[in-house]
Amino acid sequence: MRQILAVAAGLVVFAASACSAPTPPRSAAPSATPTGPATLPAPTGAHPVGTTALYLKDASRPDPWNLDVDARELKVTLWYPTKQRDGQRAPYMTPKESELAMRRYGIAGVPDDTLSKTRTNAIKDAEPTGEKLPLVVLSPGFTNPMSTLTSLAEDLASRGYVVAGIDHPYESYATTLADGRVAECLACDSDTDPGFGTGVVQGRAADVSFVLDQLPSKWDGSGRIDRSRIAMAGQSIGGASAMAAMVKDSRVRAGIDMDGTTYARIPKSGFSRPFMFLGSAQHVPGGRDTSWERDWKLLTGWKRWLVLSGAEHQSFTDGSLMAGALGIKPAYGVLPAARGSELTRTYVAAFLDQHLKSQRQPVLDKPSSRYPEVKFCPATCGQS
Repeated sequence: MRQILAVAAGLVVFAASACSAPTPPRSAAPSATPTGPATLPAPTGAHPVGTTALYLKDASRPDPWNLDVDARELKVTLWYPTKQRDGQRAPYMTPKESELAMRRYGIAGVPDDTLSKTRTNAIKDAEPTGEKLPLVVLSPGFTNPMSTLTSLAEDLASRGYVVAGIDHPYESYATTLADGRVAECLACDSDTDPGFGTGVVQGRAADVSFVLDQLPSKWDGSGRIDRSRIAMAGQSIGGASAMAAMVKDSRVRAGIDMDGTTYARIPKSGFSRPFMFLGSAQHVPGGRDTSWERDWKLLTGWKRWLVLSGAEHQSFTDGSLMAGALGIKPAYGVLPAARGSELTRTYVAAFLDQHLKSQRQPVLDKPSSRYPEVKFCPATCGQS
């Protein structure tokens, strides 16, 4: 069942995925006075961050959603360390993208371009640093543009990663393509079809492989990428796609699924590359979504299954960080937006540091008093 924006428990939710266990409707919290443009949290790493966009076209396959085009077009946003500290900050999204998203999410009472005014930290088209760096591919949830993972991408880049965030056109409410056309969500008309989730993750896995093929020739900074150290992470259907991409493409050495029901079938013989589940209470053992329990048994290498107490489906994105700008009061008992962002950044970075940089991270070994919201499953987490 497709879920458009729910002001769930008083948080702004950037459209929960069709491919995740549905969230029961909840009453909206009282509105508050909008605080003005949102500001993404500052990156925590040592490096300033640059960003640029690439537009790629895969002529070897038609678009799975738009029958009027014979090639799959992709927008790829790159974030990376730079020495440049001054310059124009990259836009979060365009005013038109904000307008379409606000309309589809059902948000009223604030200007249509509100989301486009979000303040980012990355400098547009800054020069990348010279050293070889690991690459992290990011994929957003269904209906979400890649921009909803910007705070995570900026943070990873500041910590010494090149990040390639993929917009999968016609699967989000608005993606601006190379010629200025805005691709709207054609896939939204099909998300109740049998096998929809499986088809989406297969298509996204193909998108990922194509991007990995094209980066060396399409980005001037590609010489900074260590192609022996590649991982992928995603939220919702994007997290499910991380699993699918790893099964399909051996170049992806490690993966993270943030709160996404999985669809790709793991070989019965098992899957030995490192993988981490990071989610909300719907993914506890015996919860609404049982796909993680099924796949956990087939993960034979390094693995973790972490659940954040109080998290919502969009706690792993920028969604809840926008609540103030949109005049939404947080609800009692829900993980505060800033804390959700901190936990997501901390555990994603720890996983990547351990598996792409060979830096052991004790926070991944056992529960931490510093992060009591993080429960280690299946042993130490429960329905409550």
